[in-house]
Amino acid sequence: MVETRKVQVTGGSTYTVSIPKDWATDNGVSAGSEVEFYPEGDSLFLTPRSEEERTEGTLDIATLEGDELTRAVMTMYVSGFDIIALESSRITTDQRRTIREATQSLVGLEVLEETRDRVVIRDLLDSSELSIHNAVTRMRLISLSMLEDAIAAIAEQDDDMARDVIQRDDDVDRLWMVVSRIFRATLRTPKAAEELGLPREICFDYQSAARQLERIGDHATKIAHLSLNFEEPVDGEIVEAIQELFEEAKAVVNGGMDALFAEESDEASRLANESREAVQAIDTSARGIDELLRGLDPARAQLLGLIVDSVSRSADYGGNIAETALQKAAPTP
Repeated sequence: MVETRKVQVTGGSTYTVSIPKDWATDNGVSAGSEVEFYPEGDSLFLTPRSEEERTEGTLDIATLEGDELTRAVMTMYVSGFDIIALESSRITTDQRRTIREATQSLVGLEVLEETRDRVVIRDLLDSSELSIHNAVTRMRLISLSMLEDAIAAIAEQDDDMARDVIQRDDDVDRLWMVVSRIFRATLRTPKAAEELGLPREICFDYQSAARQLERIGDHATKIAHLSLNFEEPVDGEIVEAIQELFEEAKAVVNGGMDALFAEESDEASRLANESREAVQAIDTSARGIDELLRGLDPARAQLLGLIVDSVSRSADYGGNIAETALQKAAPTP
């Protein structure tokens, strides 16, 4: 329930306001306790002051194996637990292997303790040193380079390059988890946003963009897998058309990201609108490539059609980033 309090003046220059007793009791605040205030726009957030503590979460994994166990570890990580205790009456060898693989796939995690019935994982990173801006920037570079190399693998029939693209998807996924963890931390406490030096709305915009970049990485991986199915070289005209489509898609993504990072609202709006308009031109280019595929063997045409679709979808994701940039640049109510 919303409670109102009247602001009073004490000593002629100090404003004071009381806090609800129920809230104070629930949060261990009493006479003499210290609280922290965090200003954000026209709001002021109040939290109890506490010593820096590592948040610990415990999970029973007796019925979890394989992908379910991996997702459980990742969920605990993204949720913000610094120490994750996984417990069971007896942790199997397969479960231990899955836990180690999940730990290695996440930034900053390390197995701290292992016993017969318990595995403890700890985040060794200082959250105040993490940068959501740097993580998103890194995702941008990796996902676009993956997409470029996946298409180059088709043009050059380079299976090693394709497999390298597939492996690099793990790097994008790790960064996506980091961004999600940081963003959720800003939702839980204003102190996290204060340490980042960014308003929570901007953290939300970065998280939204990161999601689109993670999807671009997924489509680059899909293209790399498809490229391994070509036993004969792809026609040069088709390869050239796909490479041109990629350049158009790359320009859309870069335009959207530049708009997101632009400090001036007018510049951000201009870049974002240019990117959104370019998406329509990419749809036209994709239809032109589809016409080139009509005379090919159906199975081969289907593979190439899937590749064209993935490049086009990557451009759509760039358009989504541009939309987020427009919302960020809009006046604040």
